[in-house]
Amino acid sequence: MIDGPVGIVEAAFRHYRAQDREAALPLYADDFSFTSPQDDHIDKATFFERCFPTADRFTEQRLLHVVPADDGLVLVYYEYELVSGDRYRNMEAITVRDGLIRQVRVFFGGRV
Repeated sequence: MIDGPVGIVEAAFRHYRAQDREAALPLYADDFSFTSPQDDHIDKATFFERCFPTADRFTEQRLLHVVPADDGLVLVYYEYELVSGDRYRNMEAITVRDGLIRQVRVFFGGRV
């Protein structure tokens, strides 16, 4: 059993890195929305088609901070290394309600 919003978010990141789509899908609400500088409020189906399969671009991804901001908002600060060797840090604001990820907003932080 996954414990609370932080546990749900950490599980989602683990499933993404492992590319375990079947384990990840039940963590996301049907009305899920994903926004980043490259995506504007895409839905769950588009997220799993376009964004989820991208983990092979990374050689490493480390969650530096996973912090509950309030009852349903989790802030994630992470660093990743691309296969090119470039390192970046991003932040995500992830809304979790009723045990499901409802919204992800990604903020690109740039090269480290």
